Amino acid sequence: MSKRILNVVTNVGHYDDPSHPTGLWLSELTHAWHVFERHGFEQTLVSPAGGPVPLEPRSLKFPNYDRTAKAWRADPARMALLDTTAAPDRIDSADYDAIYFTGGHAVMYDFPDSAGLQRITREIFERGGIVASVCHGYCGLLNTELSDGSYLVAGRKLTGFAWQEEVLARVDELVPYNAEAEMKKRGALYEKAMLPFVSYVVVDGNLVTGQNPGSAKATAQKIAALL
Repeated sequence: MSKRILNVVTNVGHYDDPSHPTGLWLSELTHAWHVFERHGFEQTLVSPAGGPVPLEPRSLKFPNYDRTAKAWRADPARMALLDTTAAPDRIDSADYDAIYFTGGHAVMYDFPDSAGLQRITREIFERGGIVASVCHGYCGLLNTELSDGSYLVAGRKLTGFAWQEEVLARVDELVPYNAEAEMKKRGALYEKAMLPFVSYVVVDGNLVTGQNPGSAKATAQKIAALL
């Protein structure tokens, strides 16, 4: 029986300031999807509210807009998947071997406090399934508690988009909070690469995290290897 992956995407289309659009960082989905597809894994898309997923405009420009992202946008069937994502209450966590949180600054708004995503994540993690994220996707792990009331991330090694990278991307004044700092407040053992924007992946048991958009493929490869 093939392994099954639940890919988490955002429903949010802008920062607090509506004049600044954001959304899913497309290559963080397409790079992983491509890896999982090659391994024959079944894949489902879920979002905090269900339904349509906006795309981050900056992810659709050079150098981020690569072959896998272009191929996805050129495929009506694939684009339709982003219009019809499942809501968490339609998902039985027992059907999935791994959950993978994609990024884009939009997820900072709708991932952290989704009770439905927290339920799915906790259930998959506690039965030994893989919980994974890339870039801002780790915001989806910020407030997830285990059955004993402790934070899932407490005392665990992980990575995600660094504050230094926010500054270099010139969005440090737009984002609603400092995700790296918030992770550390919850007891996470945060790590990052020596240089910004290079691929960096951290594996701590069944928790797999990638630092930035360039880490999506390597993160997916680690997940596939564990499965």
